[in-house]
Amino acid sequence: MLIYFVTFLSFVVFYKFSLPIKQLPPWCNEIKLLFFRFLEDLSVLLPSAKSLKSALSIYFSSNMSSKTKRKCYNKLNTKPTEKIETATTIEPSLLDLPDLALETILEKLEPTDLCKMACVSTYLRDVCLTDHLWKQHMQKKWGKIVGLAAKNEWLLHVASQKHILDEEARRGFLSKLWPVMTFQFNDDKKASQSPVTSSIASCYKALETGKFWFPAQVFNRENGHVGFIMSCYDAELSYDSQTDTFDARYPPHGPRAMAEESGVTWDRLREAPVDYSPHDLLTSTCLNDLRPKDHIEIQWRRNKQFPYGWWYGVIGHLESCDANDTYCRCHESDTVVLEFKQYALGSRWRHMTINRRDHREEGNETEGFYGGIKKLENKDEISMWQRFWPCNILE
Repeated sequence: MLIYFVTFLSFVVFYKFSLPIKQLPPWCNEIKLLFFRFLEDLSVLLPSAKSLKSALSIYFSSNMSSKTKRKCYNKLNTKPTEKIETATTIEPSLLDLPDLALETILEKLEPTDLCKMACVSTYLRDVCLTDHLWKQHMQKKWGKIVGLAAKNEWLLHVASQKHILDEEARRGFLSKLWPVMTFQFNDDKKASQSPVTSSIASCYKALETGKFWFPAQVFNRENGHVGFIMSCYDAELSYDSQTDTFDARYPPHGPRAMAEESGVTWDRLREAPVDYSPHDLLTSTCLNDLRPKDHIEIQWRRNKQFPYGWWYGVIGHLESCDANDTYCRCHESDTVVLEFKQYALGSRWRHMTINRRDHREEGNETEGFYGGIKKLENKDEISMWQRFWPCNILE
């Protein structure tokens, strides 16, 4: 506590005897506000700081009063031909704008500029950290890969930090300003942790600095290993702002250690499903609607200890069908042919048949196990799969 008294006393002496007598820039008034708000929050933690706050308030009030008198005296002693002004001219301020105009300006700012603006004053801090302003930034950068599953994981992450939130409630103003002042996109992951809140701004910062590992799915995992071509697996991701890529951690396959991958690019990612885990069998609801040439993705795993991955395929024709669309009756059969054209003809992975009426998990330890099926209705989903089509047919 003695350190605080010595520091503030030195500041007062320096302010009174060392600074040149000249008009200070407008932003100094905001600095004074931050200073007194600091004393206010410090008095919560250290009650003895209240006396220091009161003494400094009296000092600054008397100091400002003497300056005002001096200014009025100088104006009264101007030349007779000059117009005598008794009122202090107030320069226009950003805070003088109507709320709608100010909000429109703030909506045009990038996240880094929005954070700098939040450090100007207490009022702008509260405005700049509102979810309304950060929602658009979150959607613009993270909307395609941060889905409801990731948001739920974020809420769990915040709940696990409840002791930090309790400490934040005691810190008051400084605890809200601290995450903004430390909002650096190239932040070192080893830097000290700032208080975590459930706000969108706090979530954006955690994502941007790579401190929050969120669930998503990765196409062609492990740098496009031949064993995972045209597949999509669940993973936990952490963003690396230095390279604009992601680090990925995949669920362990049975007794195997967790696989990791770095340098995962944005185009290989999509948001994780929210209603099931990679070990859950999806209930197929589209089996009666499947027809030849339909695009699908199907769950597959090597054995029952492994998590499922999603694999791209199409619905094929039965051997008894001549593939003539006019006379094709494959959709009336209980047998459905799954075709994976990324594999060569004759490959054991090229075809698979399932029963339309009672399909559950099918397969064996040699061929693997085929699980739930989703029909791809969206052209964007189909084109995203086809972007990863291999240059050469797989064996």
